[in-house]
Amino acid sequence: MTHHILVLDAGQRSALAVTRSLGRLPNVLISTADATPQALAGCSAFSNIYLVSPNPVEAPEAYVTWIKNLTSKIEFALVLPVTEVTSQLLLMNEKRLPDVRLAFTSYENVMQIADKGNLVKLAKQLSMPVPKSDWFANWQAVDVETISYPCVIKPCLSKIYTEGGWISTCVSILHNKADLEKTLTSSPYLKTSPFMIQEFIPGSGAGIFCLFEQGKPVVFFAHKRLREKPPQGGVSVLSESVVPTPNLRVSAEKLLSGANWHGVAMVEFRVAEDGTAYLMEVNTRFWGSLQLAIDSGVDFPALMVSNELGLGLSAPEDYKVGQRLRWLLGDLDSLYIYLKSNYSKRQKLLRCLQFCIPDFLHTHHEINRFNDLKPALFEFKQYAKQFLR
Repeated sequence: MTHHILVLDAGQRSALAVTRSLGRLPNVLISTADATPQALAGCSAFSNIYLVSPNPVEAPEAYVTWIKNLTSKIEFALVLPVTEVTSQLLLMNEKRLPDVRLAFTSYENVMQIADKGNLVKLAKQLSMPVPKSDWFANWQAVDVETISYPCVIKPCLSKIYTEGGWISTCVSILHNKADLEKTLTSSPYLKTSPFMIQEFIPGSGAGIFCLFEQGKPVVFFAHKRLREKPPQGGVSVLSESVVPTPNLRVSAEKLLSGANWHGVAMVEFRVAEDGTAYLMEVNTRFWGSLQLAIDSGVDFPALMVSNELGLGLSAPEDYKVGQRLRWLLGDLDSLYIYLKSNYSKRQKLLRCLQFCIPDFLHTHHEINRFNDLKPALFEFKQYAKQFLR
């Protein structure tokens, strides 16, 4: 029996990792889709069919109609969105999409932890450390004279759904009253949508990647970021697999079991200087460095699909620690930003040497793969076009 799987959001690096992972499984046929004429995962040798969809951000209603029509004509064993927008859009329209099978929990359960305000409430019920948080229905509810600094202003939703499309929000660190007033007036979504103001926790970020089945853990994975874009903190461009910190793993399991979670999730913490791990947020989808977990021996897409379709794959008891993953063009961007920043000449020289002399024995390239070269060629062409405009 052949299982036909549709991977959405094909322009995402995580979609490419999912496509490569599932395309290697026996009796699995992969179709990919996105709103552009061609996309990263659509170029993969493991994508049998590429489909062009409406834009789910700008035209959500047209996107849902497209999915409905497509799945009524073609039987897909699973539909796998890899972004927050498409996953929530399909879940909230579940009744309109009877032919769509998702590897997720219910929409209500997703929003229990995707909504950061709800997440804080759940964490408190489970006696988990969270930053001191004040909830506001909109910006008019804030008394600017009572706020302590530094603090963090955090919209409850990173993506807000409206009839006209999705609105992206952002988290901001505030150092004084002027920062707060500027943020409140320059972010229109704060006028109508709930947000929190949280205490700022000095320390470092950490995350645990998980797969759960009906509230029970299947497998965990962890990594550390070695280089990011921008260099001061952002998207990982060089990462390394590490052993999950026991207290973070326990906290992630406590949270997701308490939420009766089903599917994948990335639980993010802020580890304070005293070692306390404060829960920050949960990404209820596949993550950018997914390929690192696969290279290390934890094939999240294959395990998730196996659980859903009964393919009989077993989760590994451990995985390779010290495996590295490099997103080459992202690393190049990071280097450029680093060289344009106010670092010393010695620091810049060291950064150039680190870029030019990578650890070949333990590092895999995320996009560039000899057995699947077209995605790398596509990415390079798109990258080059930026300099020709």
